[in-house]
Amino acid sequence: MRKPILFLLVIALGIPTALIAQDQHFTQFFASPLTLNPALSGTFNGKYRVALIHRDQDPFRTFSGAIDLRFGLNRVGKSNKDAFGVGVVFYNDRVPAVGFSNNNINVAGAFHKSLSRAGDQYLSAGFQVGLAQRNFNYENFNFDDQFAGNGSYTNPTSEILPENNFAHADLGVGINYTYAPERGLSIFAGAAMHHILEPQISFYYEEEESEFSNSSLLHRKYTAYVNFSIPIGRAVRLQPRGLFYAQGPHVALNAGANFRFLFDEISGTALHVGGWARPVGNEDDSFSMDAVVGMVGIEYSNFLLGFSYDAQLESLGAVRDRRGAFELSLAYLGEYENETILCPKF
Repeated sequence: MRKPILFLLVIALGIPTALIAQDQHFTQFFASPLTLNPALSGTFNGKYRVALIHRDQDPFRTFSGAIDLRFGLNRVGKSNKDAFGVGVVFYNDRVPAVGFSNNNINVAGAFHKSLSRAGDQYLSAGFQVGLAQRNFNYENFNFDDQFAGNGSYTNPTSEILPENNFAHADLGVGINYTYAPERGLSIFAGAAMHHILEPQISFYYEEEESEFSNSSLLHRKYTAYVNFSIPIGRAVRLQPRGLFYAQGPHVALNAGANFRFLFDEISGTALHVGGWARPVGNEDDSFSMDAVVGMVGIEYSNFLLGFSYDAQLESLGAVRDRRGAFELSLAYLGEYENETILCPKF
């Protein structure tokens, strides 16, 4: 068996490894709200939102696209700030070198209960339901018994391989709390649980429960986050934030801060600059510093553009030889009303 096949078996066929046990993740997690928490569907002060994000971390390429809408629940003759949101999110996680891809599409819904007359404090609850599909391409690989003796691999193979495509259902729930007045301290906090059904993700179907089948589960993912937006003068805000998530034997924490510099209030032009660190807990109960991150973002009118780079670390201060991860995000807020927001930017 040629060397690339070993990579195929680890990545695509579901051999239990730390690589398979973990979800995709985005460093700019607030730039992809529907993959973070279904309760964030419709958490903005406008009519609709389109969010795109791409992550390049060799050998993986991950893309997510989402659209969500917000609907007010105005009662006749009464002042009511309650709302609900609906959205659709799609993401694709692939390894081009082996033709492996994981495609997910989820429909999310959330109810936002106003806790103040000013409409600046909300408690939200949401859910999402979807379908995931995993597949890969056998044509990218050759086996030893295919060697024809003349430098080519044209003979048929006797390898017994599983079906290269399967799908499973997915389910998630979440809650979110927002306090975002026009001026002063803003707070965003929430928690979510993804992959409630814990589906099998091995291409080798196991009818009977075994050690192998248990270890090829897509573990439930538990996420909790908090973000503060603190005014420092009229045109500057400090935005410290943290994201914690646990999935099976793996845990991670993203912690850091952004500065937001407002240049033009009329056009809505602002610059975000920040960074954070990501310590992780590994399967062997050890802890290490996975990466340090730098980010820059630009707001202009209804558009948000963000770029970040993860510098991968072996330990604190020791940069790995392999390349880090790039992320690019773009969002558009349709019919955005004012600066009071339910979901932080970047």
